[in-house]
Amino acid sequence: MTFYKWEDEDLHLFIKVQPKASKDEFAEVLTDPLCDRIKIRITAPPVDGKANKHLIKYLSSVFKVAKSAITIKNGDTGRTKHLIIQNPKQLPEQIKPSA
Repeated sequence: MTFYKWEDEDLHLFIKVQPKASKDEFAEVLTDPLCDRIKIRITAPPVDGKANKHLIKYLSSVFKVAKSAITIKNGDTGRTKHLIIQNPKQLPEQIKPSA
């Protein structure tokens, strides 16, 4: 299992968020028997939805999509999340394009 999967043009991304980091960045892959996740560090604090808003803003710039193209499917209030990114225009080096 890897921390992402493709479903047609949509990218499903399984992450663990680290809020209040010194900078926004993709970090290491965390292996788990059930579901691997990639750690994403963000500078926003985990207060009043600020971390989720900041995460979506950051990912929209990384994947070159509108913020509305990113959905938090699971984990809205937790640090582990399942995101869906509709038709990403750009991919970080850790993610391979769909075949």
